[in-house]
Amino acid sequence: MSSPEMTPRRRLWAFVALMLAGLMASLDATVLGTALPTIVGELGGLDRIAWVSTAYVLATSVTVPLSGRLGDQFGRKPVLLAGLALFLAGSAACGAAPSMDWLIALRAVQGAGAGCLLASLFAVTGELFEPRERARYQGWSALNFAVSSIAGPLVGGALTDHASWRWAFYVNLPLGLTAAAVLVPVLRLARPRGRARVDYPGIVLLGAAATCFTLLTSWAGTRHAWDSPVVLGLAAATAVLAAVWAAAERRAAEPIIPPRLFRDRSFAVASAVALAGGATGFGLATYLPMFLQTVGGVRATGSGLLLLPMTAGLVLASIAAGQYISRTGRYHRLPALSMALSAAGIALMATMDARTSPLTAGLFMAVLGLGAGLSQQVVVLIAQNSAPPRDLGAAGSAVFASRMVGTAAGTAVFGGVLSARFAAEAERRVPAGAAPAFDDLARPDVLDGLSAPVRDGVAEAFAHAYTALFATALVPALAGLAAALLLRNTPPAVRRPPGALDATSPRAASAGPGPRSGG
Repeated sequence: MSSPEMTPRRRLWAFVALMLAGLMASLDATVLGTALPTIVGELGGLDRIAWVSTAYVLATSVTVPLSGRLGDQFGRKPVLLAGLALFLAGSAACGAAPSMDWLIALRAVQGAGAGCLLASLFAVTGELFEPRERARYQGWSALNFAVSSIAGPLVGGALTDHASWRWAFYVNLPLGLTAAAVLVPVLRLARPRGRARVDYPGIVLLGAAATCFTLLTSWAGTRHAWDSPVVLGLAAATAVLAAVWAAAERRAAEPIIPPRLFRDRSFAVASAVALAGGATGFGLATYLPMFLQTVGGVRATGSGLLLLPMTAGLVLASIAAGQYISRTGRYHRLPALSMALSAAGIALMATMDARTSPLTAGLFMAVLGLGAGLSQQVVVLIAQNSAPPRDLGAAGSAVFASRMVGTAAGTAVFGGVLSARFAAEAERRVPAGAAPAFDDLARPDVLDGLSAPVRDGVAEAFAHAYTALFATALVPALAGLAAALLLRNTPPAVRRPPGALDATSPRAASAGPGPRSGG
């Protein structure tokens, strides 16, 4: 069957609906942060509160690479709509959850749908647009992740205060139904030809490895000590399962992530840069609000506002990178520039202490944001440009999964470094027994209750601890820079994607709706 044709207007409407669906999925990773105390007050289960977020992230991590490959085999539209339906069903069920156990289980359902949506966002965009045009649109999609990181806690808090925490889930229903109402009639993609062969062993092994790794990064240094049997066991299980999965993929007829992709230097470099960028950008950003509160002395709301320069830098750089590639067809130096700017931003932040002004801190974080934004969508474009059409979804999902792995690993490692270094510095700078527990430092009431000498000692101890954290973060940034310098100049291929017309084609302007296709 020939590929159904989509006019430029259809493609634009489809992309807007994709952005809306992707925004829902990324927003729900952060929206509950400010609502969790109220949820615990109503449902109980304080000892299981972390699982409300962990279940969502875990399910998303497992389904992102899986759904990308299933889209390659069965068609992107069925996987996208199935993910949207699963996400909306999970949202409705979470809003009606009668207990904490039910909420955790249903968050996993919602996270599985989110994984399908996030993978489809990159894969469908890659199929709708030619590589040079694709760069511009994927740059805009960075808005999803930037907006969700800032708006998520604000939206969750506002809904909890003025309506109910349950509306943090119910609000997804009108948004998701609107996206579905556009995508069902507008998005028309060709179904893949040939018989699909599902890699069931690969699915099981990859899911198990991702589960162990997510639990490892969630528990290490927080719920369990780094040298505890649980953490060591999870680390060993992750390594063994990953090795067995890699061996199984070499023998699979249609592997979830084809090993042949890694034989292409561009794809390997994109994956390495995504891994480093996840750690230095999103992983590091997790701890910046605590620095601003404990060392800078600002409130929680103020620390969120001080992160706006970093978010603005990320968005502007991502959009500018997409426009630059669209005009010039060049991208091979952007990942290196991204890692260089990230390293510079980290080095500048290593100089911050209690005397650093908010303006200076904002400028330093803006440099880090520019670095993160330059590569955020570029690495997906590089991976998709290096992959054959049959592996488009797998390539984009693999790079996205690499970024998630980097974020999780960076968050865990940086947290361990920060906690250990603070304990050592507090012994030197704070009177014995006067320093609060590390986990209590993010609580304003604890900080406000400290006497001035103790408060100053805690701030100094934290400033030195963050210097160690930033020094640690320079390692993946410089490793990513070294990998990015290996990228060769391979201009985006000029090929018409299935299901799309060239925007400059006279026929595009006059093409009718075309035949229907369920793919």
